[in-house]
Amino acid sequence: MFNFNTIDKNWTLFLDRDGVINFERNNDYVTTWAEFEFYDESKKALPLLAQKFSTIVITTNQKGVGRGIMTEDALTTIHQNMVSDINKMGGRIDHIFYCTDLENDSINRKPQPGMALQAKEKFPSIDFTKSIMVGNRTSDMEFGRNAGLHTVFLATTHPETAFPNTLIDYRFNHLLEFANAIQ
Repeated sequence: MFNFNTIDKNWTLFLDRDGVINFERNNDYVTTWAEFEFYDESKKALPLLAQKFSTIVITTNQKGVGRGIMTEDALTTIHQNMVSDINKMGGRIDHIFYCTDLENDSINRKPQPGMALQAKEKFPSIDFTKSIMVGNRTSDMEFGRNAGLHTVFLATTHPETAFPNTLIDYRFNHLLEFANAIQ
């Protein structure tokens, strides 16, 4: 466990996308911008988080591209529109790392730490001991642990997930609750 009072501009925030920033489609993929819907809480949280963290990145598994359900161009369009809207809200996303691999043991597919290693390569100032992974699945929490990050679980889509849990440092109902807790 870490103390929220230690979080300053030297910290990095890793965010999952679906189920954290936007509604996750039940047993389906967000394949177009028209299907992407922000949580109201994330709209309010992202500007607060932008003030608190030096670097904010998204790490998201996107198997739908690997399966041919959507194109990488469609994913790029979703991400460009999402980042544009987040910027208009006063928030910030510094980079989006995504994995389209189908193999669950791919180094870049969560829960493996590949996307965290990519983030460290792109942003050398990232210190994993001063980084938090926020996600809505235990695979996000495993990813955080595998990369040496602190973990925050959001109970947006899987409220049945047990807590306390060795994979989870803190648990909140949504992103705004987390953002308010660290202010």
